[in-house]
Amino acid sequence: MATQSTIGELAKQAGVNVETIRFYQRRGLLEEPKKPLGSIRRYAQAHVRRIRFVREAQELGFSLDEVAELLALEDGRNCREAERIGSRKLATVRERLAQLKRVEKVLAALVDQCHCNTGKVNCPLIDALEYDKLPLPRGAQNGL
Repeated sequence: MATQSTIGELAKQAGVNVETIRFYQRRGLLEEPKKPLGSIRRYAQAHVRRIRFVREAQELGFSLDEVAELLALEDGRNCREAERIGSRKLATVRERLAQLKRVEKVLAALVDQCHCNTGKVNCPLIDALEYDKLPLPRGAQNGL
């Protein structure tokens, strides 16, 4: 792998497209190298590592703002702050999981009622959706 790469080569090495790199640059997540007079920008291996960092953090559910917070701690010496950010994200994930479990329970019950429906009454699933009879808190219906 070359030490210095063009933006296209960088994109290929990092597994993203060129527009993603430009987007990260506009967001301040990735430094844009200086452009030598009459030449093209060259990217170092550190740029590949940073792009992969951003992608991995996003895979864990971190927003780009949260990724920026983590990147500010990149030297690894502020583990307490990174722990705070990670704990906050973990709490959010656990909250969403609990919400999804409630939704799963309600939806499974409605589907089961449909299965038991003999056709002489309205479909329980359609009826619950149409007449706002879902036994979920209001925020749980839209917050998935």
